[in-house]
Amino acid sequence: MDPQQIIEQYQKAIIQIATAGGTGTGFYVKEFDLIVTNAHVVAEDAEVTIAGKAFDKALSRVWYTDRKHDLAFLQAPAGIELPEIRLGQYDQMKDGDSVVAIGHPYGLNYTATQGVISKVDRIREGIKYIQIDAAINPGNSGGPLVNMSGEIIGVNSFIIRGGDNLGFALPVNYLREALLMYLPNKGQASTRCFSCGYLVTTTNIDSAKYCPSCGTEAKLPEVPEKEVEPVGAAKTIEEILKELGKDVRLAREGVNNWSVKEGSAKIKITYNPDNYFIAGDAYLCQMPADATKIKPLYQFLLEENFRTHGLVLSCVKQNIVLSCIMYDLDMTKENGAEAFRNLFKKADHYDDFLKHEYACTERLEE
Repeated sequence: MDPQQIIEQYQKAIIQIATAGGTGTGFYVKEFDLIVTNAHVVAEDAEVTIAGKAFDKALSRVWYTDRKHDLAFLQAPAGIELPEIRLGQYDQMKDGDSVVAIGHPYGLNYTATQGVISKVDRIREGIKYIQIDAAINPGNSGGPLVNMSGEIIGVNSFIIRGGDNLGFALPVNYLREALLMYLPNKGQASTRCFSCGYLVTTTNIDSAKYCPSCGTEAKLPEVPEKEVEPVGAAKTIEEILKELGKDVRLAREGVNNWSVKEGSAKIKITYNPDNYFIAGDAYLCQMPADATKIKPLYQFLLEENFRTHGLVLSCVKQNIVLSCIMYDLDMTKENGAEAFRNLFKKADHYDDFLKHEYACTERLEE
């Protein structure tokens, strides 16, 4: 297969994963009906947000973690048909083989990079890794490493910072072993003991939360009775989103970043504590294809900016964006809710209006 065929085959099986602490990549393994990712992507969260080409944002339960091999298994979305991708054979790989790494580096969805295996059995801390020269970056973590037959031969796990394309993937044989170990306990919160490799589950864990095999402390991915809440401006933002009827767990897209839908508009909210500003950017439609519509559109946007208080319409490349900006020390729950309510309402209105009056086109989304 060529790289383009591999990308097309994998697109609907690649999963975006977001927590309050960051983002990463996962992939669906139909044989086990589970999403695979790195343990460090989900951190200590028992629930994360997932999204893919075939489904909208949803919450997913983390069922299995393995700190030693940096693996985690998540519940797949119900009622969604996802493609079957095959697990390959690690022992058939050799130095110099071509590979493709797929993931979401720096939030750039569905990015694939091609390279070769530099060393098929690089040993680090007693575990074999596949060393590759294909560029993998933050956000690629948990994505698949694929051979030129379209089979998964590894899980992209980490890079050496400052190195020139020094990436490492956990070989598929470790993944297959973990999947087979977990399968009889599917649907139970489980973790693999870091010390002895024993599978600790809700039914066999010591009452003091220790591995029943060796006594090492074991932490199961359990949903806490009370969710840990953010502090400061981030807390106020989430309180506002709740008041406006949004699910903040689905809205979270990493540290101090949220994304919600309002009608056909997508709204991104960002808090930058370094410059003390909170920005709400509603991405509306795109510029019209008919060039004769552009001048009257610009005139309308300028006139609206003169009339509208607290909101600004702008053009960012081909996108028309409606924005509001607030100073964090000035924002209260009351005035923040009013500002975001106005942004959400106007965003949906402008999106429909601009498409109808100026033949603006539907915004492209990945």
